[in-house]
Amino acid sequence: MGDDVILYEKRHRLAILTLNRPGARNAVNGDVAQRMEALLDDYEADDELWAAILTGNGPTFCAGADLKEIAAGNGASLTTQRGGFGGLVMRDRRKPLVAAITGSALAGGTELALACDLIVCADDTQFGLPEVKRSLVAAAGALFRLPRAIGMAPALEAIMTGEPLPAQRAYELGMVNRVVPTEQVMNEAVALAESIAANAPLAVAASRTVAMRAYEGDDDELMRASLRAIGDLSVTEDFAEGPRAFIEKRPPVWKGR
Repeated sequence: MGDDVILYEKRHRLAILTLNRPGARNAVNGDVAQRMEALLDDYEADDELWAAILTGNGPTFCAGADLKEIAAGNGASLTTQRGGFGGLVMRDRRKPLVAAITGSALAGGTELALACDLIVCADDTQFGLPEVKRSLVAAAGALFRLPRAIGMAPALEAIMTGEPLPAQRAYELGMVNRVVPTEQVMNEAVALAESIAANAPLAVAASRTVAMRAYEGDDDELMRASLRAIGDLSVTEDFAEGPRAFIEKRPPVWKGR
């Protein structure tokens, strides 16, 4: 596995994962998929890391699958057993992941972005699912995640025409959280991730878990999940710290336990 295909930085409470195949437009090959899975394992296991950012090195966030690998008969290597395509799209995660996107994020690049929790992108970013133009199917989650993110009508248009979805339109439809000039994307993503990491990490993870099921369960089921989440938190140190810090008029000191 090539450790250099995704760079990994730990910056206080944040982990930063950078796709690092600029010569291949950061296309996903087997090394990328395996490295992504290993780094997400590290991120999830490290109690000192409370939020993460996924970005790309070079002018393209990710061009999707490495077609040279597919042509060579290595298409299966682009997925992992636990993470699916790119080691990410079907990954079971507890902690938040913010996508910081400059340049285009097409095909599998859009699917990686949709697998993240929040998206910050450049004002000239293009999303899109051009698979149908090549008699292919976007099989890494976009066919169900895009309708959830932007609504059925615009999602079907993007899926069936294969035409690009510009950053501003993606923002207007609710897929993207921030659209900023290219040079501000990383700073904006870091600020967003830091605003998450300033909160109680166990509460963030528990809240995320319930929210991610919003389109899958009925209200009664999700209410029970919410009550279980607060019940589990009630025995933690951070649960006591929040009200105590409020009463004492000081910033809380979260321990993640």
